[in-house]
Amino acid sequence: MTRLRKLVTLLAACAFPLLVATPASASVDGHCGKYICVMTAHHNRFVQDITVQTRDGLRGTLRASWGDYHSGRVNAASHRWEVGYEQAHAKKVCGSLERDGRSIEDRVCVTI
Repeated sequence: MTRLRKLVTLLAACAFPLLVATPASASVDGHCGKYICVMTAHHNRFVQDITVQTRDGLRGTLRASWGDYHSGRVNAASHRWEVGYEQAHAKKVCGSLERDGRSIEDRVCVTI
């Protein structure tokens, strides 16, 4: 019985990413600056998520913005924000990085 339970658990773990994957009709775009990369999954102006990560893997204060959406600050080397709404006139998804209270890179943007 435990072998069957382990097999079911393994299959469920493999199938879960497929359930939360980006729909086939969505686009995934990204852009990198000198210190950070910004990636987004979107369908036209409907942004599903925004990911900001440092290129060097070191922690910093990350933030994402898009139209009138401004994420909270997160202390990490990489973070994904689930957005899930549409804004008609927003054309760019942006990210920024601060370290030790200084702006390291601001407004690295992806055109959507």
